[in-house]
Amino acid sequence: MQRRTFLQTATLGAAAKLEILAQTPMPMTTLGRSGLRVSRFTLGGYHMLVKGEQECLRIIRRARELGVTFFDSAQHYNKGESDRILGRAFEGAERQKVILMTKFEKYSKAEAMAGLEEQLRRLRTGYIDLWQVHQVATHSEADQVLGPNGSLEAFIQAKKQGKVRHIGFTGHHDPSVHLKLLRGYDGWETIQMPINLVDPHYESFITNVLPVARKMGLGVIAMKSNAMGAILRNNVARIEECLRFTLAQDIDTLASGVETVDQLEANVLTVKTQPKLTPAEVTTILERTRKGLTGPAVERYKKGAPAALLHRDGERG
Repeated sequence: MQRRTFLQTATLGAAAKLEILAQTPMPMTTLGRSGLRVSRFTLGGYHMLVKGEQECLRIIRRARELGVTFFDSAQHYNKGESDRILGRAFEGAERQKVILMTKFEKYSKAEAMAGLEEQLRRLRTGYIDLWQVHQVATHSEADQVLGPNGSLEAFIQAKKQGKVRHIGFTGHHDPSVHLKLLRGYDGWETIQMPINLVDPHYESFITNVLPVARKMGLGVIAMKSNAMGAILRNNVARIEECLRFTLAQDIDTLASGVETVDQLEANVLTVKTQPKLTPAEVTTILERTRKGLTGPAVERYKKGAPAALLHRDGERG
């Protein structure tokens, strides 16, 4: 869709927007060395359950209608309920039509192996397409993952057993921790990290980690395009601009959480119709955001934030 058409969508009525959503195909991409073919929009696994199970199932069904094929979850999202709901939504023949990603946040081999079996039961599946070590925040946690009897051993074993097809890791606290994990093991297939329009101004994943991950051939999953809501709350940028900035970076897919079908449709409309920002437009956005709130004042999940502000990945906000 051309720039002019995209700009016109802002003035269209609801019926016209629904027609565009139905007629415009979902952009697809290959998730790095994993080889998985996924939608550019990934449905985030935490926020979809905020308004209850029935609304969550409506969101999932609508996401499938709109062409979303990649679905996110984690062991600790809603105390395991996100895994369970996805299992309910995609059991049977529907399972073969989607890519399921879930994550596990404890870092010993024994805990991870036990957690995997529980996740497989909740997801009602014999395999997980992508299993990621979740929210590694500190160097000591990275050492535990990589060390003897660390969770990486479980991830490698699970892949050999065919219980997971691909493995990766996530985090949002410290770019140097991501780099340690990349240096510590060359078999990672994916990486998930914050990619947004304030990230380059403080402890940047875009600057420090993204080029390294791409050089290694990893699939890149962006998250926190709205910094857990803080970009919008602080009037730094609108949602559409957040999405467009993130999608303009060298990523494969954006994992984004929504609480309602309306939010889902609005986000997918942007993904389907947005023209890629030019380098000049990206520079203009960064020059503007550099002058406003940056660092832990907006990205409260990064190192340096007061302990009272730190949030673990997937919490509402």
